[in-house]
Order: sequence, then C-alpha cells, then structure tokens
Amino acid sequence: MEHLVLTDDNFKTEVLEAKELVVVDFWAIWCYPCRMLMPVIDEIAKEYEEKIKVGKVDIDACPKISSEYGIQSIPTIIFFKGGKMVESLSAVRPKEEYVNVIKMNI
Repeated sequence: MEHLVLTDDNFKTEVLEAKELVVVDFWAIWCYPCRMLMPVIDEIAKEYEEKIKVGKVDIDACPKISSEYGIQSIPTIIFFKGGKMVESLSAVRPKEEYVNVIKMNI
C-alpha cells in the first residue's frame, strides 16, 4: 500500500479537512530509525486502510509543516482527528502503541 505523500500544498486538504483519523509520519530519507519504523507503519496502513488515512511528511521537503508542529526529532508520528492533533509519539515504538492510539480515536 502506498502512503499518501503530504506536502505544504496538500496538508490542509488531506489531513486537517479529513473526516477520518489521519496518521502522519514525519520522517527523512537519511534517518535510520525512520527506515526501521517504515514496515510497522506499512502494516498499520494495510490493517486499517478502510478506517484511517496514513501519510508521510518528508521534513526536508516540508520544513513549514514540520516547524508548525514542532518536530524536533524523527521519526515522529502525529495522529489527527477533525483537524486537530490528538496524539504525538516520537522515536521508534512498539506497533501496539500506535495501534492503541488508533483504536482510541477511530
């Protein structure tokens, strides 16, 4: 499953105006922990594809969004619902932690 590539141009429409829960992965290609987390995010996207939206923000390509949400370390996963941030998890964590946040918000 392909992730939605989020940019300065589509972030408002795809994330802030979305009806469903949106899981946003703030990452960079050079970030080894980000690459370690990719398979977990892929699994979550596949398992919940009918219920949530999963997108990725390349912090190097989108410094405006990254700055707006105070991203200081990556990977950072932010969960949005109804245009508002409901949870933020930084660093690589067990899949269950992400799933628990999803289950509480879908």
